[in-house]
Amino acid sequence: MTTLSLKLGLTPQARSFLHRAPPAIAKNLSSSGARFAKSFTGSFHYIHAFFVRSEKLDARFPKLRQRLAVGGALWISWPKSGKLESDLTLTKIIKIGYSHGLVESKTIAVDAAWSAIKFTHPKKGKKYKNSYGKLPSYPSSAHE
Repeated sequence: MTTLSLKLGLTPQARSFLHRAPPAIAKNLSSSGARFAKSFTGSFHYIHAFFVRSEKLDARFPKLRQRLAVGGALWISWPKSGKLESDLTLTKIIKIGYSHGLVESKTIAVDAAWSAIKFTHPKKGKKYKNSYGKLPSYPSSAHE
């Protein structure tokens, strides 16, 4: 059975940060040997943030993107099937991610209550077509 940390690509060597993770999930991820920074300063190769409301995700996304290292992964988790009175859906999250200059690559189940989608910096020269959103123009240094 593949562990959650392995599915997420989380390694003990990666500089990592968790934002508002439910305690059981934080404990599960920490049990893999991963250590998470206490403050959100510098850049990170692994960021995992949990959101319930689209406006909070949209407001926080620029800072998450800013702290994501080139080659790093930003995982956004949201409650499954509208649990916790969430207004987030997969399509809304993809649209928010694209509007802030990141592209999605895969989606997984974190546990019975939470899903997650992985975002990365777009690769230089690659064309991205997504019916949910359009990438803004950023300086080339923001791309892999």
